[in-house]
Amino acid sequence: MELGHVVVLAGGLSYEREVSLRSGRRVTDALRSLDIPVELRDADATLLDSLTDDPPDAVFPVLHGAAGEDGSIRDVLELLGMRYVGARPDACRVAWDKPTAKSVVRRAGLQTPASVALPKEVFHDLGAASVLDQIIQSLGLPLFVKPTRGGSALGASVVHDAADLSAAMVGCFAYGDAALVERCVSGIEVSVSVIERDGTPTALPAVEIVAPGGRYDYTARYDAGDTEFVTPARLTPEATARATAAAVTAHRALGLRDLSRTDLIVTPDDEVHFLEVNVAPGMTETSLFPRAVSGAGLDLGEVCRDLLLSRFP
Repeated sequence: MELGHVVVLAGGLSYEREVSLRSGRRVTDALRSLDIPVELRDADATLLDSLTDDPPDAVFPVLHGAAGEDGSIRDVLELLGMRYVGARPDACRVAWDKPTAKSVVRRAGLQTPASVALPKEVFHDLGAASVLDQIIQSLGLPLFVKPTRGGSALGASVVHDAADLSAAMVGCFAYGDAALVERCVSGIEVSVSVIERDGTPTALPAVEIVAPGGRYDYTARYDAGDTEFVTPARLTPEATARATAAAVTAHRALGLRDLSRTDLIVTPDDEVHFLEVNVAPGMTETSLFPRAVSGAGLDLGEVCRDLLLSRFP
């Protein structure tokens, strides 16, 4: 069939709004390069009226952060009976919550760094100093602190010194009400994207991330030239196989659909550790999913088109 009207959904009101808009423009341009009629829409108060007044053939959500990845916007699309690319609401809710996702993939056989997830109230009720001391005694140093929900490394930081843990928690709580504190595993940071073809998840080439100062933070992610990306990642054949298998395992275990991106650490002895999964991968000029698509010798527009067409019986 031919796609006659596609809506790319981007923007929203999360902390990642600007990144989402950049992703939306990239997907829109990629689809237009194939002469597919496509409209870029924001997730605002006019969205429902526009979707019901002029229903599209399918929707391609590239909303990042809350609402875009927690399943709520997709719930609304299902209420409207819209076809859309990506994971369904229940799967989004599981993947969006990092501690829950870690538990699911651990049961599926993947390794993931030891961690503790604590809401802000625990620090208030039990005393921050006592809780932080216990975290360090149990997990050791260095530690990685990040919000339990959210992306783009907002509120995330590495802690090498016990004296810096309190400030890291404060920074984390600026972006969420709960913190995930993980043992920091040293190694090569890689991202493995997955796309489904005929319902079968297929891993794209792993992308290696070499960030300035070893910190793949918000600036390193979205300012072109600050970070080096190597595709395919410089891994041994055994580590490459383990990383791609881990991404497919995570995709399946979490019940995802169409596309996903799994972030991993590969240690010097080729052990692969799951960090988190993204149900709405970034599509910007510096994002990892488009780099993986290109590394596989594929065209981003054609991949997006095929994902849209897969929503039709």
